Order: sequence, then C-alpha cells, then structure tokens
Amino acid sequence: MAEIATIARPYAEALFESAGAQAATLAGELQALGALAAEPQLRQFADNPKVSASTVFNVISDVLGRKGIVLSVPAQNFLRTVLDNGRLVALPEIAQQFHTLVNSQAGVSDALIESAFEIGLAQLSETVEALERRFGRKLNPTVVVRPELIGGIRVTVGDEVLDTSVVARLEQMRIALTA
Repeated sequence: MAEIATIARPYAEALFESAGAQAATLAGELQALGALAAEPQLRQFADNPKVSASTVFNVISDVLGRKGIVLSVPAQNFLRTVLDNGRLVALPEIAQQFHTLVNSQAGVSDALIESAFEIGLAQLSETVEALERRFGRKLNPTVVVRPELIGGIRVTVGDEVLDTSVVARLEQMRIALTA
C-alpha cells in the first residue's frame, strides 16, 4: 500500500538519523514492534477511542516484556511518538523501511532463497558466496523450501530475481515452443 509506505518513510528516516551507531541495535527492537503492531487484536484495541496512547504503550511494553524484549529508551520514545500521532498501523512498514536503511548502511541486502529441497549449511555457504559475487554485495539469506519449484532455486534480492528453477525453465521452453 503506497499510502502506508509514504507515511512510514519520514518516521523510518528520522529514527535512522537519530539512532546513529545504535541503528543496528534498534533494528531488532523495531522488528519486534512491527510484528506486534501487525496483530489485528492490538490494532482493534488501539483504534478504540476510549483507549489512550499511554495505555496502548503499556500493553505493548507488557506483551514484549513477556517475550523477553525490553525496549531501549530511544525505542520507547519512538513508540510513544508513533502512538501519539496515531500511526500504529504504519509501524510494520516503518520497521521494514528502517531495516532496509540499516542494511544499506552496512552494505548488505536481504536475499530470499527459494529452493525445491532443503539446503545444507555447506551448500548454502557456497550458494551465498556465488550469489554475493553475482549481485555484487553482501547478502543476508533466508531460505524457504518450495517443492513446487521441482528443482533448482529462485533468489530474490530487492527487486532483482534470479530464477534457475525447473518450473522457470519449463515455462521458458513452453514460450519458445508456442512462439
């Protein structure tokens, strides 16, 4: 949703600029906040006009505390600002954009590796090394098993896709034969 992304961008950039060297540390806290803010029950509670922003803050802090996550002072201040401005709905997108900013500062990109089969650690290490050379940057891989690919892998880095799956090759063959 473009509107949420537009709302989230200034928050993510402001937090990133103010965080400085703590940006990487805040990224984890912000991811937890974003995941919690995506919960429909919390949104419904927060949208109630009878519930104050401080009550929502206390509920969020309590839920995270039960998960063993204690928010740092900058994260608490940021959460209060988001709640005071009624932007809880944008928090998951803020967290995503903040994560992207932290990655770009570190010269790292997230890579989604979809494979038809489980990938062992040694094979994953070799694959990531080859992909880093291919994409020209350090990658933070996430592996998802998708049996429907039949064989091979599909890698998504940002808006770039490298698809070497059997399904993709069969589709290319179908197009070539029907053309």
